[in-house]
Amino acid sequence: QVQLVESGGGLVQAGASLRLSCAASGRTLSSRTVGWFRQAPGKEREFVAGIPWSSGSTYYADSVKGRFTISRDNARNTVYLQIDSLKPEDTAVYYCAATSSTYYARSPQAFSSWGQGTQVTVSS
Repeated sequence: QVQLVESGGGLVQAGASLRLSCAASGRTLSSRTVGWFRQAPGKEREFVAGIPWSSGSTYYADSVKGRFTISRDNARNTVYLQIDSLKPEDTAVYYCAATSSTYYARSPQAFSSWGQGTQVTVSS
């Protein structure tokens, strides 16, 4: 099992940027797809971005294309989520997750390893 730890969240004003990190330990991510999800109060957890580690290709939810960028650092076994032009509706707990079963997974049920989450709060 891979352990995931998110960091980088915080309270920011609308229009600012944040870079979230997801550090993996226990096992490498080389055979996995890593995804970022978010969950706002009272809402379901939603997929925002993913990256199959072996290919480095990226895929996104339509709602965040152009503002969110997922990337990886092989040496650090870490995945990042760059969020630009933050909006109040981006306020949520952001989670990273990993799966070895589905290459371009989007459903939370497809991911078996989860971090504890990092809070992002955007003020208007």
